[in-house]
Amino acid sequence: MENIIRATAWVMEKPAPYGSFHLIASAIGFVLAVFLAWKLRKVGETGSRIVLAVCGGLLLLFEVYKQLFYFYVDGNGSYVWWIFPFQMCSVPMYLCLIVPWLKEGKVRQSMLNFMMTYNMLGGLMAFIEPSGIVHGYWTLTLHAFVWHMMLVFIGLYLIFSKRGGRDFCSFKQATVAFWILCVVAFGLNVALRGVSDGSVNNFYVGPTNTPLAVFKQITEATAWYVNTPIYIIALMLGAFVVFLPVYLTHKKKAAALVK
Repeated sequence: MENIIRATAWVMEKPAPYGSFHLIASAIGFVLAVFLAWKLRKVGETGSRIVLAVCGGLLLLFEVYKQLFYFYVDGNGSYVWWIFPFQMCSVPMYLCLIVPWLKEGKVRQSMLNFMMTYNMLGGLMAFIEPSGIVHGYWTLTLHAFVWHMMLVFIGLYLIFSKRGGRDFCSFKQATVAFWILCVVAFGLNVALRGVSDGSVNNFYVGPTNTPLAVFKQITEATAWYVNTPIYIIALMLGAFVVFLPVYLTHKKKAAALVK
């Protein structure tokens, strides 16, 4: 296994943000994401569960490769704790594997709403501020681009297929799911703080300082427990911006039907 992973460690010059690689790869990815999400919008319930399960399976395979790559190449046989797979953009890997097995209900719908809003926000932000998805290896860079584009695809698919919620109650469900996941992430950060030497920072909610611009400076100027609620509110606002066009489009269509 180590030989296989090391054989794929193809070095590349780290792509520059908004350079040709970033822009071309992003454009191709967005076109494919929109096209596939639109083409699949009319699949039935069984088909929809298969779509999400396939996405979850692919994300799981990508994550296993990433973990092995860092273990063998970056960690030289030691686990690299800072890539512990429970960042906000990692959550769809779990949800897409869980949702297909759940019956219709609030829990399942909350997961779908979360992926349509918060996870889609994470996917979009990765391309707007690409420093976290460009690496010095081809496979890691392609992994990051494909991973985050899949989050965009999942969000668009849930919007186009109308399986994501379209009212404020739906956004509330997504936000409650987000809060719960933040608590779980913080618990993991605290539990793994000793063994990871503080390098595990799931959801970037502390107690370790976040690497994210602006929020890092806030923490340095104050404390992590001051930054964390500010950061969480910022993510909620960002997710609401993603959700708002969905809500307004639904409201406009509903008003047109009444007329």
